Amino acid sequence: MQLILLITLPLAGVILGWTFRWLYARFQLSSTEQRAERLKKDASKDAEARKKELILETRDALQRERNEQERELRERQKELQRLEQRLLQKEENLEVKSSALEREQEELAARERKLEERDKVLGEQEIHWRNEMERISGLTQDEARKMIISSLEDEARHDAQGLVNKIEQEAVASADKTAREILVSTVQRVASEVNTEVTVSSVSLPNDEMKGRIIGREGRNIRTLETLTGVDIIIDDTPEAVVVSCFEPVRKEIAKRSLERLVTDGRIHPTRIEEVVQKVTADMTQTIYEEGEKVLYDLNIHHIRPEGVRGLGRLAFRTSYGQNVLAHSKEVAVLAGTIAAEIGADVEIAKRGGILHDIGKGIETDGDSNHVELGVELGKRLGEDEKVINCIAAHHGDVPHNCMESVIVQVADAISASRPGARRETLDNYIKRLENLEAIAEEYDGVDKAYAIQAGRELRIMVNHEKVSDQEAREIAKKIARNIEDQLRYPGRIKVTMIRETRVVEYAR
Repeated sequence: MQLILLITLPLAGVILGWTFRWLYARFQLSSTEQRAERLKKDASKDAEARKKELILETRDALQRERNEQERELRERQKELQRLEQRLLQKEENLEVKSSALEREQEELAARERKLEERDKVLGEQEIHWRNEMERISGLTQDEARKMIISSLEDEARHDAQGLVNKIEQEAVASADKTAREILVSTVQRVASEVNTEVTVSSVSLPNDEMKGRIIGREGRNIRTLETLTGVDIIIDDTPEAVVVSCFEPVRKEIAKRSLERLVTDGRIHPTRIEEVVQKVTADMTQTIYEEGEKVLYDLNIHHIRPEGVRGLGRLAFRTSYGQNVLAHSKEVAVLAGTIAAEIGADVEIAKRGGILHDIGKGIETDGDSNHVELGVELGKRLGEDEKVINCIAAHHGDVPHNCMESVIVQVADAISASRPGARRETLDNYIKRLENLEAIAEEYDGVDKAYAIQAGRELRIMVNHEKVSDQEAREIAKKIARNIEDQLRYPGRIKVTMIRETRVVEYAR
C-alpha cells in the first residue's frame, strides 16, 4: 500500500504540475491574443484618425489652391480691364492727334501756297534788282560771285594763317622750353676736346744727317719701313723733320712710333727696323685694347666682348671732320644716357647705343660696306640687344627707329657733331652750302635777294612787297624751310628770316 502511494503521489504531482503549466500557458495565450486584438483595434483607430486628418489637410490644401487661383483670376481680370481702358484712352488720343494733324497739314498746305506765291513775287523782284545791280555795277552775277568768294577766301586764309601761327608759336614755345632745358642740362655736363683731322704726322729729328740714315744705302731702310708699315715716308727740305703719310690712322701711328724709336736708338737697318715694327705693332694692339677698356670703364658699361673692345680702341686713332671718333662716341654715349635719364628711357641701352653707333669706323675691311652696315654686323656678332643694333643702324636715318633710345642716340650724335668747334668743314663744302641755301630761296617768284649769314645758320630773304603779301611771305618762308630740310644736309638748324617792307621816297624841290 505504501508502495502504491509512493508511486501514485509523484505521478499525481507530475500530472498536477503539467495541468498547472497547461492552464498557465492557456492563460498567457489568451492574454496575448487579447493584447494583439487591442493593438489591432488601436491601429485601426489610429489609421482611421490619420486618414481623416489627411482628408482634412487635402481639403484645406485644395481650398487654399482654389482661393489662390480665384485671387489671381480676379487680378488678371483687373489688369485686363486696366489695359482695355488704356487702349481706349490711346485710341481717343490718337483720334484727337489725327484730327490735329489733319488741321496742321491743311494749315501747312495753305502756308506753302502762300510761300510759293511769295517766292514767285520775290523771284521776280530778285531778277529785277539783279538786273538793276548789274546795270549799276557793271558786273555780271558770276563776276560778282567770284569777287565775293575771292574776298572770303582771302579773309579765311588770313584768319587760318593767324590761328596756325598762334598754335605753332605756343607749341614751339612749350616744346623748345622743355627740350632746351633737357639739352642744356645735358650739354653742360659734357666737355670733350677736339682733334685736328690730318692724314700726315711729323717726326722730329735731332739733325738733318739722320735723314740719310733713315733712307739708307740705295734707299733700303726707307723701303723696308714703308713696306712693313704700309705708309709713305716723305723726306724733303723741311729741317730736322720727316713726314709720315697714310689714310689708315693705325698704320700711320705704328710707323710714327717705330720711326721715333729708331731715331732714338740710332741703329737703323732692315733687321732692326723689322724688330722695332713688330714690337710697336704688339704695343699698339695692347694700347688699342686698353683705350677701349678705358672708355668703357669711364662710361660704366660692361659685358662687351674683346672684339668690340678692340673696335672701340681703334676709334681712338680715327678722326671724322676733325673730331676724334672715340671722343665723339664717348660724348654721344654721355649725352644719350643723360637725355634718357631725363625723359625716363633705358639709360643702359642709350649709353651702349651711343658708344657703339660709330664702331663700324674701327673695322678694317676690303668690302664696299659703309660703317653703319659694318657696325650692325659687328653688333650682331657681339650679341647686342636689338635696340642697341637699331641705334647703330638708324643713327643716320638709313632705317626706321623702332625704340625711343634709337631716337635719343641720333639726337645725341647730332648735338655732338654740330656743337661749335666740334667739327670743321672744308672751305669748298662751306661755300657750296651757302650757295645752295641762297639758290633754294631765289627759286621763288617775288624774292629779290637771299643772303646766307652767320656761317650758314641763317638765311635772310628780301621779297618784293608789291608781288608778295604778308601771308604769302609766311607761306614762302615755310616752303623754303621745307626744301632746305629735304635737299641739304647740315649740322644744327638754319633760321629762315623773311623781310618784306614798303619804302616810299619823295623829294621836295
